[in-house]
Amino acid sequence: MSSTPVNEMREDLSAVPFDALVREMLSRLGENPSRQGLLRTPERVTKSLTWLTRGHGMSVSDVVGDALFDEDHHNMVIVKDIEMYSLCEHHMLPFFGKVHVAYIPNGRIVGLSKLPRIVEVFARRLQVQERLTSQIAEAINEVLQPQGVGVIIEAHHLCMMMRGVEKQNSKTITSAMHGVFLNDLRTREEFLRLISMNGILG
Repeated sequence: MSSTPVNEMREDLSAVPFDALVREMLSRLGENPSRQGLLRTPERVTKSLTWLTRGHGMSVSDVVGDALFDEDHHNMVIVKDIEMYSLCEHHMLPFFGKVHVAYIPNGRIVGLSKLPRIVEVFARRLQVQERLTSQIAEAINEVLQPQGVGVIIEAHHLCMMMRGVEKQNSKTITSAMHGVFLNDLRTREEFLRLISMNGILG
């Protein structure tokens, strides 16, 4: 087994193009990178992983921009069933599901489309669901300084479905609460009730 220090190994590989690393990976998996079906796979994988982890180069301030508005509204705002796709940092396999976001304004609201964009900033990174949930809630709390924020994520993890325990029907649910969502049971229960309702609009 190699005793080369990790930082030295990283330095040795830093000049190697990403697609060359993918070709090496294919070889180590017992494949032939030169066969027709795999000729452009290294290029495709490079583009794919760059796209799937683009959140590392994004910031909340960039996606929110100037879409903050003074508004005397003090009732709960919910955007539910936001589609979410991310990559588990432990196995680099996808996990995906839905994000439910709620906040109670304190004199300021944000454009509704910005909430899914905030989700994207953190989902498009190598992640764990627990941290992803907290990061979304903390970002909204920092940007809006509302009376409270609630975030719930329901997700399926391919690292559990395709490998390991291979449980296809398992779902992981995580939550993060700030302000009145954390301190007021009735507020939290209202949030949970509203996101569990189907066909609110008929």
